[in-house]
Amino acid sequence: MKNYTIRRYSSEDFAVWNAFISTAKNATFLFHRDFMEYHSDRFQDFSLLVFDEDKLISILPANRVEDTLFSHQGLTYGGFVFDNKIKLGEAISATKAVLEFLHENEIATFQLKLIPSIYNTFFSEEIEYAMFLANAKLTRRDALSVIDLTKPFDIAKTRKESIRRGEKNNLVIKEELKFELFWNEILISNLDKRHKAKPVHTVEEIKKLQQKFPMNIRHFNVYSETKIVAGTTVFINDKVAHPQYISGNDQRSELGSLDFLYNHLIAEVFKDKNFFDFGISHEENGTKINEGLLFWKESFGAKTTVQNYYEVKTSDYHLLENVML
Repeated sequence: MKNYTIRRYSSEDFAVWNAFISTAKNATFLFHRDFMEYHSDRFQDFSLLVFDEDKLISILPANRVEDTLFSHQGLTYGGFVFDNKIKLGEAISATKAVLEFLHENEIATFQLKLIPSIYNTFFSEEIEYAMFLANAKLTRRDALSVIDLTKPFDIAKTRKESIRRGEKNNLVIKEELKFELFWNEILISNLDKRHKAKPVHTVEEIKKLQQKFPMNIRHFNVYSETKIVAGTTVFINDKVAHPQYISGNDQRSELGSLDFLYNHLIAEVFKDKNFFDFGISHEENGTKINEGLLFWKESFGAKTTVQNYYEVKTSDYHLLENVML
């Protein structure tokens, strides 16, 4: 088994880190330090870099809370990001080295939140196998509703009727950067009314992120005459388009605004992507499903894939020794 060097991320690693994710087999723009740093004041960053001699083979976006390390809590997904040429044995050894490093730094538990497989450039489930070897506990499994745009899919009759309503009501879709209009007139009030929640990003934060990642963050508003009636902010990666925010005003069913908008995005704007990821439809850590929301996504032709969460004791690093015969 090889010996790897582990070190914590520092600002001096900015260029090295970002260069690595640009060629890694399971990375997205969310792992770019310019994205991660927008909420650096909320988390104690404990991201790691894994070296085989002088070669960087893996990074781990993470934050620390007392004696627990988390796949970064400010990101939708995370886990080990691997070099695209890494072999299974190397990935297991790297995982063992990280767990041992954490154990030596008095971190008892690692909470690992994996990236869904649809975002990977190549097969990248080495960490799933490593978690099995390390006797990790599956603590959560999220169900994501995803349209495979490379294959035929059916849109339900009810959605088609609603799309036609949008056409009859002469709705207009505009791609623009009027985040304040959407945030202040629709999104904030809807989240508060329905979930007693706030957007993950403030309008100032989403504006700054869009300026840094103009190709990865796009926003669309829907208008009835001159009034905004719906909108969505979409995060875009090489293979996947994912709506980060979706919301419409109280007339969304009467106008058909959201269905009209999403038909346009799926059929026109992102038709050349591999997947359209609607995300989750559940609450309470994945144990309860919002049936109406799930029905809406599945009526567009979405199917289910999952995202796994693991908890592993760092003291069990020794279980990854002597695996290769």
